[in-house]
Amino acid sequence: MKNYIRNKLKSSVLYAKTFTKWLFLSVVMGLVCGLAGTAFHYSVDFATTKRTLYPNLIYLLPLTGLIIVFLYRHCGMKEDKGTNAVINSACTTETVPPQMGFLIFVSTFLTHLCGGSAGREGAALQIGGSIAAVFNKLFHFTEEDKRILVMCGMSGLFSALFNTPITAAVFSLEAIKVGNIYYGALIPCLMSSAVAFTFSHYFNIKPVTYHIADLPAITPALLVKVIIFAILCALVSMVFCECMRLSSTLYSKYFKNPYLRVIVGSLLVIIVTLLVGTRDYNGAGMDVIARAIQGEASPEAFLLKIIFTALTLGAGFKGGEIVPVFFIGSTFGCFAGTLLGLDPGVAAALGLTAIFCACVNAPLASIFLSVELFGSTNILLFAIVCAVSYTLSGKYSLYSSQKFLYSKKSPGYLIQKHHKSVW
Repeated sequence: MKNYIRNKLKSSVLYAKTFTKWLFLSVVMGLVCGLAGTAFHYSVDFATTKRTLYPNLIYLLPLTGLIIVFLYRHCGMKEDKGTNAVINSACTTETVPPQMGFLIFVSTFLTHLCGGSAGREGAALQIGGSIAAVFNKLFHFTEEDKRILVMCGMSGLFSALFNTPITAAVFSLEAIKVGNIYYGALIPCLMSSAVAFTFSHYFNIKPVTYHIADLPAITPALLVKVIIFAILCALVSMVFCECMRLSSTLYSKYFKNPYLRVIVGSLLVIIVTLLVGTRDYNGAGMDVIARAIQGEASPEAFLLKIIFTALTLGAGFKGGEIVPVFFIGSTFGCFAGTLLGLDPGVAAALGLTAIFCACVNAPLASIFLSVELFGSTNILLFAIVCAVSYTLSGKYSLYSSQKFLYSKKSPGYLIQKHHKSVW
């Protein structure tokens, strides 16, 4: 009996020590990520404002592209894996280069300043991973602790930038290995996310929320429409992922010199911008997303955003794909929802969530995203579109390093039969 009690006490003390350690580390990470995320948010806002005031800045896109390539090569990152490097470091023994945070900060700012079509979350995840790498280099954490620290960094920067703390935490837990959630990192990721969110809120970074109409009572006819809508969203997500992969492949094949590659990409973005006759597709396009959720979007908007983003990021410019995914999802949703007889604003919200889910393979994070952005009134419909789009998108992903642990077509089937957990 004494041994039983002694073992239970030892176990309780061990859990308490682990909890205390990660509570402290996650709070520190949250503060650092909150500071970095706040600075990054204001830098991108500044770039967007200046680009809007001075539209001719787009003609400097080739110059900024050359600067970006030079910086990466000069800092020893000729083969930049971007967000894939962060995902790899969270599930393997690979490490994120500490200089990645500085490089992605500067290069994303330059990309947005001169009109490249890119988002911000890729930069957020990379800055977070870079901060974790610096911590690891200073304090020499174990491999398991290093991975959790990377996930904390991802959560903190994502939360500070997008002000969606629960989504940020769950995304980091869910997106590393599709089909497997590492609950041991729940407290660290959630605390880091919460602290970073609070920090950014203190500096007047307000959460982005949208008001959408309430749908009528769910009927079989409505469910059929929503399922068809989700199938279409899965197809669009697959097209986007394939375009991103193909653009990078073609650029590398025909323009092996990275300096030439980024110049060609710059010129293509400028030409397409002039042909389209609007600057809606340069930068992140948050204003277009807002209009789509109000029920106003051009039918071709989602296709043009796919083209602009593929031309920009494939050429070597930096940023992220998730805000373009939001753009594509909301504008496609508005268009497709009208055809299916759905409220265009609600359909835009559903499309944003469904295509995000299909592109990053994180259904739980996507459902939480819908609640944090649009409220919980229509949560059942958001859950349905996420489930359908996630399943039908197969192994398509924005992140080539994302590991698919379980098959989507055979639930419970372990893809890696001899898989050994890195945890």
